[in-house]
Amino acid sequence: MRIVFAGTPEFAVASLGAAARHHEVVAVYTQPDRPAGRGRGLMPSPVKLDAIARGIPVFQPETLKTPEAQAQLRALQPDLMIVVAYGLILPKAVLAIPTHGCWNVHASLLPRWRGAAPIQRAIEAGDAETGVCLMQMEAGLDTGPVLLHQATAISDSDTGGQLHDRLAQLGAQVLSDGLGLLRAGIKPIPRPQPDAGVTYAHKLDKAQARLDWSQDAAALARRVRAFNPWPVAEA
Repeated sequence: MRIVFAGTPEFAVASLGAAARHHEVVAVYTQPDRPAGRGRGLMPSPVKLDAIARGIPVFQPETLKTPEAQAQLRALQPDLMIVVAYGLILPKAVLAIPTHGCWNVHASLLPRWRGAAPIQRAIEAGDAETGVCLMQMEAGLDTGPVLLHQATAISDSDTGGQLHDRLAQLGAQVLSDGLGLLRAGIKPIPRPQPDAGVTYAHKLDKAQARLDWSQDAAALARRVRAFNPWPVAEA
């Protein structure tokens, strides 16, 4: 099976490991190197560093909307594209290229917390549990049918960082389970998301880190935990 993997941050690294376990990843797509640190030098993404260490070719297009980028992907002849926190929109033309389409590992129990920051928003909202979903991607934002999922409880002491690390490993496990089924010739059954219960996890912003002292103590404590290690709640 020829797999193309698309991901960028640390959250996606464990899933890349799961996908590459059988030496099937023919290419990795990740966002272009970005300025970081005091010197503002260009820094590769965690996924790029892991891919290089594994000897996997890396592609870093600014967009996948151009005919050139799509032709490059098509030339890889992927059976499946796996997307984990990639950060770029996949056009319909890209979704149609792999034989089995595109799978996404998403860090929530869909349809709750579609969007950019599901881990932190789950803690901030006081959810008792969250999890990961393996989703068949379609054109909408995290609207595709769910193939597999795993849940985990959120404790009263979980920080955003702790839950991030736990869900990254859980996501890799769910992906591994899905790939195991596909290798055995059993495609996971896509289950459409219900219309009820849809919520959106809007992107985190440094401006949101300032605590609102009109909130009760429990809400303030959740925000402090949710925004650890970033953007770090402040008075």
